[in-house]
Amino acid sequence: RPYVPVAERRRKAQRETAKLAKKGKVIRPIQIEGRAIAHTFWGKAWCENLESYMDYANRLPRGRTYVRNGSVVHLDVKPGEIEAMVSGSELYQVRISIVSVVKSKWKALCQECAGGIGSLVELLQGRLSDRVMDVITRKGTGLFPAPAEIKLKCSCPDWADMCKHVAAVLYGVGARLDQRPELLF
Repeated sequence: RPYVPVAERRRKAQRETAKLAKKGKVIRPIQIEGRAIAHTFWGKAWCENLESYMDYANRLPRGRTYVRNGSVVHLDVKPGEIEAMVSGSELYQVRISIVSVVKSKWKALCQECAGGIGSLVELLQGRLSDRVMDVITRKGTGLFPAPAEIKLKCSCPDWADMCKHVAAVLYGVGARLDQRPELLF
């Protein structure tokens, strides 16, 4: 497809999302200030987990560019599902399903962290002991999903499971966790 400048993509996306808003859909865009996608512990930890999986390495740089330039025009996090719209040569629909943490894994995390969490407020602010943070964010056994626990779907014509639009949405989740860390739980 021919290249569409970012400014034109934004105008087109704004028109489309305005139509949806008139029909009653709540639009929740991702807006990145500066170069850093995430600023808080939870947002940074989400992005670091995402970048730790080599399965995603070839698509993540384009996704970072897309989220930084405002292409994630809507992102809604629900239990087990992320719904988004990303502005590209068209407005693409992205759906990401994430398997809930199995009870045995959750119990193991709770047991390992027992006594290390002072309050729910500290948990949400990411102000926990290094030991607890290591347990919660540990690759494989921590709270963040592994690639096998994530199902990716985008309406774009790219054949890859993770296209740049999906990558942008996954980074957008990190930015959203900055504002609302409770969405992780």
